[in-house]
Amino acid sequence: QVQLVESGGGLVQPGGSLRLSCAASGSIFSSSVVVWHRQAPGKQREFVASISSGGNTNLAASVKGRFTISRDNAKSTAYLQMNSLKAEDTAVYYCGMSIYWGQGTQVTVSS
Repeated sequence: QVQLVESGGGLVQPGGSLRLSCAASGSIFSSSVVVWHRQAPGKQREFVASISSGGNTNLAASVKGRFTISRDNAKSTAYLQMNSLKAEDTAVYYCGMSIYWGQGTQVTVSS
């Protein structure tokens, strides 16, 4: 059994930065792709970023150049560094791995 817990969300001003963490329990972290999705109120869930077990990354066009995804296999933790945040980044951010998803963490970008 695997559990994922997101943390690091909160309220930030436009142009600010935030780092989300995704801590995994279980033994499969190092061999799994980690994906971040987000869902804003009234909108469809959308892909944000992914990182493979080998460290290859993929970012949605809307966040490319502003967000960075990384992982620390020794800590079984993945990260989403979010810079130059915009109001449209406001959403609940979810971390996924294999068949598992975390509960989400709220990111609100507002002045």
